[in-house]
Amino acid sequence: MSVKFDISFAKSAKISGGLAVLLKAGDGELAAGTEIADPAGIIAKASKIAKFSAKAMSALDLVAPEGSPADRLFVIGIGKPQDLTSHDWLKLGGIAAAKVKGADKATIFIDAPGAAITAKAAADFSLGMLLRAYSFDTYKTKKSEEDEKANGKSAKITIVTADASGAKKALADSEAVAEGVNLARDLVNEPPNVLGPVEFAAKAKELEKLGVEVEILTEREMKRLGMGALLGVAQGSVRPPRLAIMHWKGGKAKDRPIAFIGKGVVFDTGGISIKPAAGMEDMKGDMGGAAAVIGLMHVLAARKADVNAVGIIGLVENMPDGNAQRPGDIVTSMSGQTIEIINTDAEGRLVLCDALWYCNDRFKPRFMINLATLTGAIMVALGNVHAGLFSNDDTLSAQLTSAGLTANEKLWRMPLGRDYDKMIDSKFADMKNTGGRYAGSITAAHFLKRFVQETPWAHLDIAGTALGSPQDEINQSWGSGFGVRLLDQLVRDHYEA
Repeated sequence: MSVKFDISFAKSAKISGGLAVLLKAGDGELAAGTEIADPAGIIAKASKIAKFSAKAMSALDLVAPEGSPADRLFVIGIGKPQDLTSHDWLKLGGIAAAKVKGADKATIFIDAPGAAITAKAAADFSLGMLLRAYSFDTYKTKKSEEDEKANGKSAKITIVTADASGAKKALADSEAVAEGVNLARDLVNEPPNVLGPVEFAAKAKELEKLGVEVEILTEREMKRLGMGALLGVAQGSVRPPRLAIMHWKGGKAKDRPIAFIGKGVVFDTGGISIKPAAGMEDMKGDMGGAAAVIGLMHVLAARKADVNAVGIIGLVENMPDGNAQRPGDIVTSMSGQTIEIINTDAEGRLVLCDALWYCNDRFKPRFMINLATLTGAIMVALGNVHAGLFSNDDTLSAQLTSAGLTANEKLWRMPLGRDYDKMIDSKFADMKNTGGRYAGSITAAHFLKRFVQETPWAHLDIAGTALGSPQDEINQSWGSGFGVRLLDQLVRDHYEA
């Protein structure tokens, strides 16, 4: 149960009980505009005892001094205000949200000491609060004490800042982004017996309420299109596959769309090349790429982005029944290229290759970006700090890297080259679906590259960042929603009119 925050902005506020959150700079000043009196020097004394120097992201929690209009005080250190980045404001909001959780109301003073902050910084702070508020306990019959207390009620949060009107306008964007990220988190966290391909496609269909045009292709329609690679993955499961096409038309009719494609393997046993039992439960998150695409399309529609965008997700379940494809099988992709199946656990690229070809053939996009929890090898290389970036276009690669730094969803560009590409040549077909253990992430990217032709393209391998990534100030969830903020930032920076 996520905590609900009813956030509003004001130039000033009359505190009457509840929690007061104050920002404090490293030079000792409290946030501008506060009405918190401390004639006895309680805050200063508590800071000294706790060795609280107000360095950035540090915190001090204390009972309000006698005579204070607030019941409780929470002081957040911000270090040097001029050094704070956009992501720093998100983290500050997350820290505040952690303390506000369980309170009925709170007043937060966020203007940096000596200077009012921008509306954008205030919106970033509120976005940090909304992202930190997320939790997933749908299937727990016993809730935590704080969640029981909240019981679906909204905590009333008043954020005091000089540019309250500007912050209020910017809040709508923050709420749209939070909704998209939390939607992606929900999808990744859902158990696989609840969220199959059909149910996932229905989630995409719900975007029609925001003005997104959504089509769902069934198995029969994909057979007509010749999507033998995608269908080969799905044939071992009793749950039928789906391809969801989401189209947001926020730009000019003549503008070619930008396109995002997601791997949606709702559960991956590995198929006949079955995975070890240990940790297999995590394979419910093998649709993190598709979740990010749905989350992004929600954001673009909710904030009425001035762009034409297409989102396509291939939805399958990889199971090892008597009808499952075998190592040694040869399938024909929608492109007409044939693929020898070496390992049925290298299935995500088979789903993506048909989705990429379909997208390119139908929509002629300006670029294609696919997201996938594709390889464990990328985690060996980069851990869960960076996602792997592979691209055939230097400009798109640079734009993505920059957006990742702004959103703090970091990417690291990995190499491509002819010597790697040769590793997926097959004796019996046009290519094989894996080049072996070495350079596994790179050969997977080369496999996808064979289906994009000359269109600018980037592949994001998010296996280490979409699920099970380290918890931080704005994310306490197993499913992180990685990619939503990154790609929304890319669109904002470069592709809106």
